[in-house]
Amino acid sequence: MVGSPSTMTHELNSGQIAALEALQRTDNVFLTGAAGSGKSFVLKKYLAVRPEGYRVPVLASTGAAAILVGGRTFHSFFGLGIMEGGARKTIERALLNKRLAKRLRKTHEVIIDEVSMISGPQLSAAEAIARQTRDSSTPWGGMRIIAVGDFAQLPPVNPFSDSKEWAFLDDVWARSAFEPVVLRQVMRASDPEYLAVLNDVREGRVTERARGFLNTRSSAAPRGDFTCLFPRRDAVERHNLQRLASLRHPLHSFETVYEGKAKDIEAFRKHSPLTDVISLKKDALVMLRQNDPEGRWVNGSLGHVKKVSEDLLSIELLRNRETVEVEHAAFTLLNADGNPVVTARNFPVSLAWAITIHKAQGATLDSIRVDLKRAWEPGQAYVALSRARNPDGLFIDGWNASSILADPLVTSFHRALTARG
Repeated sequence: MVGSPSTMTHELNSGQIAALEALQRTDNVFLTGAAGSGKSFVLKKYLAVRPEGYRVPVLASTGAAAILVGGRTFHSFFGLGIMEGGARKTIERALLNKRLAKRLRKTHEVIIDEVSMISGPQLSAAEAIARQTRDSSTPWGGMRIIAVGDFAQLPPVNPFSDSKEWAFLDDVWARSAFEPVVLRQVMRASDPEYLAVLNDVREGRVTERARGFLNTRSSAAPRGDFTCLFPRRDAVERHNLQRLASLRHPLHSFETVYEGKAKDIEAFRKHSPLTDVISLKKDALVMLRQNDPEGRWVNGSLGHVKKVSEDLLSIELLRNRETVEVEHAAFTLLNADGNPVVTARNFPVSLAWAITIHKAQGATLDSIRVDLKRAWEPGQAYVALSRARNPDGLFIDGWNASSILADPLVTSFHRALTARG
């Protein structure tokens, strides 16, 4: 039985309730807010109150995100591929795809998660494909779009362009006529100074307040176990292997079992949170990479391995010292029609002494150490600093004023949205 809206809002603050009400209308919506403001939480509530049998495709901006949520990618759903040959060729190819046409004609509404990582040309091409496939002159061919994300976080990646192709700069954003819904209250942390500093960093401002906070957390001595956030993957892999080797316990290795066609498995491997072989020892610090259906942990929860067997891990969670039993789990990659093409099975964990800032986006961590000396792109420092549940669990291993970056276009865009509210 799906709960009614009135019974589903007791866990929401007033801003989140207003957001849920906006989602339940028929306009296109852009749901945004700072990191930790509860965008995913509100979205989950919205999906829970949809009528039984009314399914809304949730489209992830990257393959990695799609695997974690068991969803589809934006690119596969709209038939974009890698946009080889540019937007015009991409649209021409998509319009010849009969399965794509059938899928889009029967879809009334989609959710685009982490829309900030989708470029303007990609969003524009998808809109043109939807409009022409559905034989309608209205934006998106009359399909309702709910876009979710925060442009102050990590930008879209285009190795062939020096400029950031933010979606809101493209004409398609104005045509889509999104109703902006801004979540203003950050739920992840409650320390006023910390929240003020995060807002300064979000806007790329190295204020005296921010400078003092960053220096204080740079001189704080880390306590207990923590996760290091590095800008680059090579530093992550090196640090994790060094820490694992330092443990004087037997090494246990578990091979990931794949099901699917070879080419699909190869594509899955590029984005999977699982490695081909997961190597663990007793006392290793690990991150849980899936939400527990029983709510005992979430994606991003940390813990120490206490016991290892072929089919079961005993993990003591860092946050509450509760010991949980973790079994093998399945990670699935769906095709554009929502059917599984690859399934990978192994323990849903990864070594957690270090992760990249990019992979930390969306996670909430209890204790982190952040290297900001080599941060190089807008939003990177903000994403890293906002991963901590509270400032006492944040330790900074060096920073430069030049690493506190925000794109002025993004700052102006979000300020305009806030002023409208």
